[in-house]
Amino acid sequence: MSKSDYQFWQNSNIELEPQVRVIGEDVVIENNIDKIDLQAVETKLTKARTQLILDKPFLGNLVLRLPLKAAGSWCRTSATDAKSFYYNPGFIDQLDNHQVKFVLIHEALHCALTHFSRRGNRLKHKWDLACDFAINPLLVKEGFHPPLDLPIFHKYQGMIAEEIYPMIDDSIDTEPMDQHLYDDNPKDDASESDGGLREDDLQDNSAKDNDKNNTTSSSLADKPSPLTPDEIQQLSSKWQKNLASSAQLAQRAGKLDGEFVKLIDFFLQPQFSWQSLLSQYMSSFARDDFSYARPSRRSGNAILPSLRSNQIDMTIAIDTSGSISKDEIDEFVTEINAIKSNIRASIILIACDEKVSKELIWHFEAWGELTFPVSLGGGKGTNFNPVFDYVNAQDTASSVLIYFTDAKGRFPEFEPSYPVMWLVKGKESVPWGHRIQLN
Repeated sequence: MSKSDYQFWQNSNIELEPQVRVIGEDVVIENNIDKIDLQAVETKLTKARTQLILDKPFLGNLVLRLPLKAAGSWCRTSATDAKSFYYNPGFIDQLDNHQVKFVLIHEALHCALTHFSRRGNRLKHKWDLACDFAINPLLVKEGFHPPLDLPIFHKYQGMIAEEIYPMIDDSIDTEPMDQHLYDDNPKDDASESDGGLREDDLQDNSAKDNDKNNTTSSSLADKPSPLTPDEIQQLSSKWQKNLASSAQLAQRAGKLDGEFVKLIDFFLQPQFSWQSLLSQYMSSFARDDFSYARPSRRSGNAILPSLRSNQIDMTIAIDTSGSISKDEIDEFVTEINAIKSNIRASIILIACDEKVSKELIWHFEAWGELTFPVSLGGGKGTNFNPVFDYVNAQDTASSVLIYFTDAKGRFPEFEPSYPVMWLVKGKESVPWGHRIQLN
């Protein structure tokens, strides 16, 4: 990915000293402690936190949850282990007050959004970038100034890290703005990929050696150890409570608005997997009912109620405007097949961006397996109306319509008579129907 692909923050009124250069894939800091007033740097951080408490109490309260710790040369810019805020004094010394606020909030949001507990089996490097790309556009939109030349991908605005991760090119060579220490394990997949060490590992080792030989850095914090599974669980619960209490504090002060309102609602609502929600929803359409039809003679003379199931006719529409990846569609198809094994359901599969084509409509009987077509086409804008027009024109009414989308498109003006379930990737709302978050 070339620099021309980036959207950078630019402000001609903010200039850095020549000794500091902040770039997405390379950060060069002259961290000479003898020339830096550590007390003055801490005062700068404290001042920025105080202003945040007064102006942005929600964010300020989150920032206050992280104790400030000046770090040794292992810390290139700033870092967090979900317990403390670590900073390179040379880096903070060269930032203005606006940029300091950005860095403080950036680390606090990593913790408040529990990025440290959500990586799962994802590659650490790509996950770290996804977390940064989720936070930075949000802060810029809220008016905060990032360090110069920090990549700001506005196309990720309003998306969470899990949604951004599959959109990042595997070959991207940029580095996160900060260090995410909570799972900074030297045995991570990225370190073991070629049997050697990554460049940042070599820098860390060199930094440790320098710290041992530098008596002036004895007051600086050492690099903390990665979190244990128990610590991750405890901190995840703690930060969820911090998020809720910070939101309540800001609401009482009348200073909670903007994108953070939607973000808080999303992360504080009970989290269930979309697979389980989909299964529960579809089970309600199985049409199981008791029948008093006369049984066979072998059953005896008594007529007892028995449970019978009728076939349901499902319509599944997939938004092919480009926002849904093939891996996500594959997972969705797998889940539908699992549901089909438990209930009798015929399926009409429709691929649609801004129109419906006959070659992009497939029929699957109840006894057949739902398979992924070779190509779904698409890539244009999103219009939901053609799918509803097609369903409404059928001779047999659909039992339910399931729409797999990011919900960014034109909706029908009126809600149809049959139930509609939206599996939504992203935070967009729907005007009617049953919405399930797809993450």
